[in-house]
Amino acid sequence: MQARAEFGTSGTRIPVIDFSKLEGEERSATMSLLHQACEKWGFFMIENHGIDTYLMDNVKQLVNQHYEANMKKRFYESELPMSLEKKGNISNTDWESTFFVWHRPTSNIYEIQGLSKELCKAVDDYIDQLIELAENLSELMCENLGLEKSCIKEHFQAARVPSVGTKVAIYPQCPRPDLVRGLREHTDAGGIILLLQDEQVPGLEFFKDGHWVNIPPSKNNRLFVNIGDQIEILSNGMYKSIRHRVMAEKDGNRLSIATFYNPAGEAIISPAPKLLYPCHLRFQDYLNLYSKTKFAEKGPRFESAKTLANGH
Repeated sequence: MQARAEFGTSGTRIPVIDFSKLEGEERSATMSLLHQACEKWGFFMIENHGIDTYLMDNVKQLVNQHYEANMKKRFYESELPMSLEKKGNISNTDWESTFFVWHRPTSNIYEIQGLSKELCKAVDDYIDQLIELAENLSELMCENLGLEKSCIKEHFQAARVPSVGTKVAIYPQCPRPDLVRGLREHTDAGGIILLLQDEQVPGLEFFKDGHWVNIPPSKNNRLFVNIGDQIEILSNGMYKSIRHRVMAEKDGNRLSIATFYNPAGEAIISPAPKLLYPCHLRFQDYLNLYSKTKFAEKGPRFESAKTLANGH
C-alpha cells in the first residue's frame, strides 16, 4: 500500500491513517503506517474514523457562535492585547481565548457559565463517540507494541475510568503575530490527544527533524492526533511525544477543540514490563544463557534474561 500523507505548508508529508482500511486485506499495511507514525512522528491525521461528521460540524459552529457572543469582547478588552500594544514582545503569555471541560470521571459542562444547552448536548454526544475512538486507537497502539490490547486502557483507569477533558480554544486575529505565540512550545502531559481543528486558518506547528512542521487545517472532517508524555513512558520511549506550538495569525481566528484521553489522577504509569530490556543482570549469568541460545532468536533470550534478573 502506498503511504497516505497530507502535505504541510512546509512541504512535509504528514501521515494519514485511513481507519476504513483496518478491515480487510490492507489492515497489515495500515497498522504498519500507524506504527511508523507513532514511532517516527508522534503525530498523524486520521480519516474515515466513524465520528458523526454532522456532529463535528455542529460542535465547531456552536463553539464559534459562543466565542463571538461571550468571549471575543472580553478577550480584546483584557490586559493581553493592551500589553502587546504597550510592551512589544511578550514571551510568557499565550494569545488564546479558552475554556476547559471535564468529561470523565465526572462532567462539569453544565456548570460552565454561558454555554448553551445546545452546545453542551452536542459536545456530550461528540465526546461519547470520541472516547470510543481513543480506546480503539489505544488498542491498535498496544497491538503494534506487542502488548495486550487493553494494556493502555488498564494503566489509565486506576480501578476507575481514564481522565478525559477538552480544551476549547480560539486563537483570535492578532495585530502583531511576530511578537507573541498563540501557544508556547510544549509537549502534552497525558496520553492520546484528538484534535478537531479549524478548516481554514493554520497556525499549529510540530517540531520534527530539526525544524517546525506546519500542520495544515483539517479538511473533510479529518482528526489530528498526537501522543502525550504518558504514552512515551508506557511504551518505554518507542512512541514519542513531540514539542508543538501555535503561531498567532493576522488573518482569521483559529479554532481548536483538543480532547485529552489521559490516565486517571491516581494511575501509576511506568514502562510496560514486556517492553523493557533485561536489567540488573550479571553479565556472567547472561553469558551462560547466551551459550545455550546463541543460534536462536534474540527476543526469547531477552525474556529469559528478565526472568533470571527477577531471581527466578
